[in-house]
Amino acid sequence: MTILDQVSNVLKQYTSDSSANVADATEHFDHVAQTAPPNVVADGLSAMFKSDQTPAFGNLVGSLFGGSNGEQKAGMLNQLIASIGPGTVAQLAGGGVLASLLGGGAKSITPEQAESISPEAVQQIATHAEKTDPSIIDKASAFYAQHPGLVKTLGGAVLTIALAKVAERQKAS
Repeated sequence: MTILDQVSNVLKQYTSDSSANVADATEHFDHVAQTAPPNVVADGLSAMFKSDQTPAFGNLVGSLFGGSNGEQKAGMLNQLIASIGPGTVAQLAGGGVLASLLGGGAKSITPEQAESISPEAVQQIATHAEKTDPSIIDKASAFYAQHPGLVKTLGGAVLTIALAKVAERQKAS
């Protein structure tokens, strides 16, 4: 059995005509993320972020940010800053830490600086970014597809949405 066959067998559990076991979703997501192309995983994550069956995009990004290391935090913050601009980001953060970090004309955050930003501030920024630049969801999905271990922290119920989208794409091809 090839790796592709193994992934197909896992994904069959997430098609609309079968019921997936939420308890196995974390393990299945790990397997799929290691095997499938990153763009396929990103498509699944995009569907997860857009689903009305999961928490809002900002909430999910805030949660993922809270579990991230400094480099991952900086990576996501810099995606958000590029999406809506440093001035808007600083205003949303209520003039706090981000305003001081971006006040000198800086357009990006270092991993060390990112450690001082709260998940709540990132949630607020991500929520605003989604409203002003909906493409941020696809950008965040591509970013998090590169960090599947982090995505697994969202839990099985959320991951079943991502896996269902990956399964749908595989079935169509």
